[in-house]
Amino acid sequence: MSDKISVLLVDDHALVRRGFRRMLDDDETLEVVGEASNGTEAVRLAEKLHPQVIVMDCQLPELTGVAATRIILRSHPDTAILMLSMHSEDTLVRQALDAGARGYVLKNANDLDLASAIKNVAAGKSVIDPQLQRTETLKGERDTALTTRELEVLQHIVSGKSNKEIASELDLSVNTVSVHRANIMDRLGIHKTAELVVYAIRNGLVNLP
Repeated sequence: MSDKISVLLVDDHALVRRGFRRMLDDDETLEVVGEASNGTEAVRLAEKLHPQVIVMDCQLPELTGVAATRIILRSHPDTAILMLSMHSEDTLVRQALDAGARGYVLKNANDLDLASAIKNVAAGKSVIDPQLQRTETLKGERDTALTTRELEVLQHIVSGKSNKEIASELDLSVNTVSVHRANIMDRLGIHKTAELVVYAIRNGLVNLP
């Protein structure tokens, strides 16, 4: 039985996956056991391969990295998920960590040491890109982390669906959807649907319809 750390690479760009694989192939303690190009495939391969670490892109087709992370960790809570992203927005970092990711690093960081980050999350450590770390959370800062259900509702809002349509899709009452919509806007400090849609897309909280 191999004592190498098994790794699943998840990114919708084949060139990016190839680059990451090259970085990891040089390290004898790591073994890339599979690659996925979207969130749905990531969930399927996580179930099939049981990797110790999943290197997950935030922006994925079909299912976002955050959504895929939640699903995978429900069945495999010991899997270490390292989120990679081009985006440094505080909201997105919180969403990833709230979903259970053990690390969040920027793809475009000049000093990205992917092998080291993988080993750290495999060892149970938290890895946050130095560019994202803040010495102290601002007092009274608004908590913008959305729940899984709120993210689902937000996805439908961005798709242009009405509260009634969303209620039908998610098997909820229209009133419940209205409450979720109000909570989302309140938490993000946004008061218009158009602004909410722009914010959600810009911060990678949803898949583009």
